[in-house]
Amino acid sequence: MNTTQDNKWCELLCDRRRKNSDGTIAQADSQTKTEDAKPTAIEVRTEIERDHDRILFCTPVRRMADKTQVFPLDRNDSVRNRLTHSHEVSNLARSLGVALVYHFDVAKGVPNAARNIPALLAAVGLVHDLGNPPFGHQGEAAIQSWFTDNQEKVAGREDNRILTKSLYKDFLKFEGNAQTFRLVTRLQLLNDNFGLDLTFATLAAMMKYPVGSGQIESDAHVGKKKHGFFESERKIAESVLNKVGLRIAVRHPLAYVMEACDDIAYAVLDIEDAVKKGLASYSDLVAYLLHHANNDELITKLVAESDVKHKDYRAAGLSPAELNDVSMQRFRVFAINEMVQAVTEAFVEHQASLISGEQPKALLEISNACLLRKLLGKFAKTYAFQHRSVLEIELLGHKTIRGLMDIFWAAIANTNPDEDKLVPDNPYDRYVYSRISENYRRVYNKPASEVKDLPLRYRQCLLLTDMISGMTDSYAINLFEELKSFVSVS
Repeated sequence: MNTTQDNKWCELLCDRRRKNSDGTIAQADSQTKTEDAKPTAIEVRTEIERDHDRILFCTPVRRMADKTQVFPLDRNDSVRNRLTHSHEVSNLARSLGVALVYHFDVAKGVPNAARNIPALLAAVGLVHDLGNPPFGHQGEAAIQSWFTDNQEKVAGREDNRILTKSLYKDFLKFEGNAQTFRLVTRLQLLNDNFGLDLTFATLAAMMKYPVGSGQIESDAHVGKKKHGFFESERKIAESVLNKVGLRIAVRHPLAYVMEACDDIAYAVLDIEDAVKKGLASYSDLVAYLLHHANNDELITKLVAESDVKHKDYRAAGLSPAELNDVSMQRFRVFAINEMVQAVTEAFVEHQASLISGEQPKALLEISNACLLRKLLGKFAKTYAFQHRSVLEIELLGHKTIRGLMDIFWAAIANTNPDEDKLVPDNPYDRYVYSRISENYRRVYNKPASEVKDLPLRYRQCLLLTDMISGMTDSYAINLFEELKSFVSVS
């Protein structure tokens, strides 16, 4: 590692926080020494290690236990949800970070890098899906479609300038990634308006897409395919990136690592879940890979290793169901190991372009696991995502989210904190409005100065998406049924 890269890593691992970005220490976090002061507990964690713990103990993390990964509302406890997926991504990312600092000497000359890089990757792996709405990606699609179908009602006619097209794009292209950034910087309050007040390094590394909705370029740089912040958080995003030596549209190098671990997790583990549910078999997967591998060295090696174990298990006299299950588990172990190793080597090889922000492709795309990743994705789409059982539940989720948005919008649109109208007029809308999280209503009623300058309708849209995306699958279904029942009674 050269001195220039060491200096750059020092910036990238900036462990200061937004609350005290002027260099001061908050009274609550300081160990003020006076003559009468009693000794306080010694803090042995680094600031970035504390980030992981702040994320782990926050309420939205627990909610992910009832949010869809691939199979909504599944009764099989062994099938993954958003929480188990996030823990797996966090684990993979931390392990990869350990390999980078201890085996490949990444950021060797930077103080605490050996602790901070694995801790930071564990943190961003855990937090990366925190803002996703219920019902997985179908939830995002439902929110987007609602804003598309209700554009005239919500945004107003263009000549009225209630909400410009550029601002409304935040919702037409609603993104769980942008909601995650909003959640940890504004909504998940500790005791002030800084959210979880994570370090600049963690906030920057969690931004897979460091652009706003107006800068999305689907065929360009991998970091611009979606947006990572709403206009309401643009100034925060700009400040965060600036503090770590980056700028808008330039990814943090560890964001590439987190993305790769996320891709590995759902590429391999979604298929394992599909096999557990009986939607596909280990033999289906192996046959598919061999047919499409085109003599790819990594795939050939992976299948050969897995097949040896498959034959051992078959000789042990396992039942067909057990044989299928344990063979898939062994494939998962081998596949993750090969892909993590490939990503690690790709990061080391391309470290210069990753640090400079000039790398336009994802890590898996520039690794020798590229074809394996593509084939696993295609297999999952064919054998799992299009299965009738999945589509039926996704349809229920789509209907539930759009129904809830109709109900909540009617209530939200009849408030105006700028004119001290804090609750709707009619009893039903008042009840609906009361069901919105107090945290979210507080942020809406008393917005930060840069948010208050945005149109009222924009802020109302934020409140709507804050509420919907914060729900769990079961809560959304139950709440929809409850709110509909009051309408039918009236």
